[in-house]
Amino acid sequence: MGNTDNMRTGRSAWGWIPTLYFAEGFPYVLIVTVAMIMYKQLGLSNADVTLYTAWLYLPWVIKPLWSPFVDLMKTKRWWVLLTQFILGAGLAGIAFIIPTTNFVRWTLAIFWLLAFSSATHDISIDGFYMIGLNESQQAFFAGIRNTAYRIAIIAGQGGLLMIVGLLQKRTGSFVSAWSMAFIIAGSIMLLLAFYHSLAMPKPETDGKATPSAGALLRGFIATFASYFRKPYIVRALLFILLFRLAEAQLTKVCPLFLLDSPEAGGLGLTTEQVGFAQGTIGVIGLLIGGIIGGAAISVGGLGRWLWPMVWAISVPDLVYVLLSWFPTQNMWIVSACIFVEQLGYGFGFTCYTLYMIYFSRGEQKTSHYAISTGIMALGMMLPGMISGHMQQLMGYRMFFIWVIICCSVTFAVSAIIKFDYNFGKKEQ
Repeated sequence: MGNTDNMRTGRSAWGWIPTLYFAEGFPYVLIVTVAMIMYKQLGLSNADVTLYTAWLYLPWVIKPLWSPFVDLMKTKRWWVLLTQFILGAGLAGIAFIIPTTNFVRWTLAIFWLLAFSSATHDISIDGFYMIGLNESQQAFFAGIRNTAYRIAIIAGQGGLLMIVGLLQKRTGSFVSAWSMAFIIAGSIMLLLAFYHSLAMPKPETDGKATPSAGALLRGFIATFASYFRKPYIVRALLFILLFRLAEAQLTKVCPLFLLDSPEAGGLGLTTEQVGFAQGTIGVIGLLIGGIIGGAAISVGGLGRWLWPMVWAISVPDLVYVLLSWFPTQNMWIVSACIFVEQLGYGFGFTCYTLYMIYFSRGEQKTSHYAISTGIMALGMMLPGMISGHMQQLMGYRMFFIWVIICCSVTFAVSAIIKFDYNFGKKEQ
């Protein structure tokens, strides 16, 4: 067995696949979710929090524009390690800026750098996955990488937030607690970077046979042109952009609602409680919903499960209407409501991702799927930017009713798409 074959053994892959995809999910959740909670507790208004943090989606929106050029420079392994070191140093750097007077401006600047690094990190990891494993191993580790990613979400949105809550109790200071939390987060990423510099293999094909810049640019333009020439492109764009219109707004405002005082219309939970309810129980519900959704479609196909999934991603949003009109700090009730909403979201989101896979079929399916995910990120960014402002105008009670009204858009765009009824169904 040659050197390349040794590199591709299951034993070696177990040494870097789980940690690599943990390293992918951990900075992402800190940038798009945890940062929002930090700014809220450090005194920013809901309108400012959602506007500033929604802009951080932009690197994932435009990721397809620079992903081909990652192939031109260095190796995938080099990009993975470089971006992990940048992410670790940047997260630690935020810790030292939080106590300063101009912390909003400078932390946002670093979060922008981290967002672009994280998006580039995603590109290089997925590329390395393809060349570091053979096809059978890629299939075997698909579920493992997704699980590792979800564990990272729990660690960041749940574990780190609970640590922040404990530090707030001990120090009596939001500033000190968040500074120490980001030192911990930065240290985790730096340790992962050092570990991966030793554990990641060095595929012989990494960085080899890279096309010229001119050829890459021509192929890049041709790929985008072929995507927008696909049949039913307008319907597909409307679906990808608007399917999550309600969730895009809800996702941004939910943590703020949980943290805000009862006088402001919120539930007045502590950071530790939010980390447990939303970052742990909620993410577990999301994971279970996704597993059930995948299993259901493999049995019945996309056509059979589209409408049950549309209902599942929409109706559970009502739990926030109930919590805003009948507020409670009972953690069993709050956690159960968040679990139900995230369970439905995980189940319903399956049809959305499967449709993007269906629409991206063809010779350039990988590139076309990347374009679809960029459009998906745009669909999260734009509504998220104004969600905090709308909440301040309406109040939490009317805002959550507005979210339910927006669910009608999800139903409308789901009714116009064209697809193979049995797509996703496992062959007997």
